Amino acid sequence: MNTKWIGATALFLTLGAGAIFQIGKNTGANSTEDIETIDSTGIEKEKEVFLYGINVTGLNIIEGTVSKNQTLGSILTPFNVPYQIIDEIAKKSKGVFDVRWISANKKFTILQSADSPQAQFFIYEPNPAEYVVFDLDSMEIYKAEKPAIIKTREIGGVIETSLYVDMVKQGISPEIIDQFADLYGWSVDFQRLQKGDLFKVVFEEKVIDDVVVSVSGVQLAYFEHMGQAYHAIPFEQNGQVSFFDQNGNSFKKAFLRDPLKYTRISSKYNLNRFHPVQKRFKAHLGTDYAAATGTEIRSVGDGTVVEARYTSANGNYVKIKHNGTYTTQYLHMSKIGKGISPGTRIRQGQVIGYVGSTGLATGPHLCFRFWKNGKQEDWLKEKIPPSEPVLQANRAAFNAKKDESLRLLAEISTKREEKLVAEIPNQTQTAEQ
Repeated sequence: MNTKWIGATALFLTLGAGAIFQIGKNTGANSTEDIETIDSTGIEKEKEVFLYGINVTGLNIIEGTVSKNQTLGSILTPFNVPYQIIDEIAKKSKGVFDVRWISANKKFTILQSADSPQAQFFIYEPNPAEYVVFDLDSMEIYKAEKPAIIKTREIGGVIETSLYVDMVKQGISPEIIDQFADLYGWSVDFQRLQKGDLFKVVFEEKVIDDVVVSVSGVQLAYFEHMGQAYHAIPFEQNGQVSFFDQNGNSFKKAFLRDPLKYTRISSKYNLNRFHPVQKRFKAHLGTDYAAATGTEIRSVGDGTVVEARYTSANGNYVKIKHNGTYTTQYLHMSKIGKGISPGTRIRQGQVIGYVGSTGLATGPHLCFRFWKNGKQEDWLKEKIPPSEPVLQANRAAFNAKKDESLRLLAEISTKREEKLVAEIPNQTQTAEQ
């Protein structure tokens, strides 16, 4: 147990230095509220300080981190909390937070009176967004959320290496990158990006204690590939928000473009491929995606599982019937997803298994197969029809949303655009000379 003691007097020095706490109106977990009061004689009284919504004025504050195998008892015993109180509070807390779930590396805080060795409060943070208060005097236990700030991020960039690498460099999370890739999956071949391609994306982050704890979905996006612009404009139609291009055509398809996130294609559909295991030429009627063992495999569309089993050639595999036209199959899994069995209804994007190398496979990968009207086809060449475009009755509302979106996207700069803007004055100056 690593602990940090902050005495009642030292707390005010710390507050002044701004090292641990910040004074403000926020009464969250890692912030304090400094309240100034004046008595009836007009004399200023001692400032009150609040932490976790608790008045900590005059209290010792000890911050710590749970060590491996620590329990509520081993944390509180050094602070002179009797075993009877520990036992009672452990039983009483089950409806709020079961103390058996106290985990290593999680932060906790002890509040202790300056004139008493026994702890008065124990505050535990199970995750970055919440905290649980154990009042060791009144035996009251409650959970609260930390104050959060919602920040809108507007980020633009240029492809130098790959979509994933260049977006991560801009501070974009893998979750947003995956949504962006899914959005443009049928419009842009991310295996063939060019240096200088542009991306812009708008999304929201939930920030607590200067740490991003979650992100919203993509709210607005733009991609420019080989000089061709793809605007993704959000618009609500039929009670659902979807993305449309400038002409009102839907980006959404019946299927996701890829069954894996952040991957590359290692082998394509080929009617005369040399088989790496059988050492002979034979048709390869699937698309292979290279990925590490354990990578999540997701269904590209809604459907019903028709097969989920093991064979010597396919290894662990799942086959899904999407409708009367399309069926997909996912081979060589290390294991099939929990609850995935014949008859199970599947939704688009649901995890159905994990990448492996079972069956006839030389290494971990996913062999993805695609049937149309009972015949295996080349997935990468298939033209999947889009969803319904913007209805004529909604055109005026969509055009207003489009104009607003294009203005916002135009304000998001990228390195390439900034370079062009920077060059303009030089060109003007040369012309004047």
